[in-house]
Amino acid sequence: MNQKKYDLENRLLEYSVKIIAIVEQLPNSRVGNHVAGQLIKSGTSPYPNHGEAQAAESSKDFVHKLRIALKELRETKRWLKLIKHIPLVKQTANIDATLAETEELIKIFVSSIHAAEKKKK
Repeated sequence: MNQKKYDLENRLLEYSVKIIAIVEQLPNSRVGNHVAGQLIKSGTSPYPNHGEAQAAESSKDFVHKLRIALKELRETKRWLKLIKHIPLVKQTANIDATLAETEELIKIFVSSIHAAEKKKK
């Protein structure tokens, strides 16, 4: 089995790198710059928020931090779809791969939140 697949911290780091690469491909225009700013914020946020969750002061704080990361992933998904739909980049294969990873990360965070909430009860 691929150990990298189960290392969420590293996976989120690599995800942030992919987001940065997409942002760098966006055009230097009003729309491109706006989308770039939004995408860089939401797309790189899950990585540090995961770190915050690991240092949570309580189980409630842990779930809260995971929920923030989940919210940012969902926002990122919307920005990626917009980039692809316009299209703001010429080649969308990287967008498709990043969208697929976004979906997988969303599922991981949803499952983690559910497990943590069940454990609290």
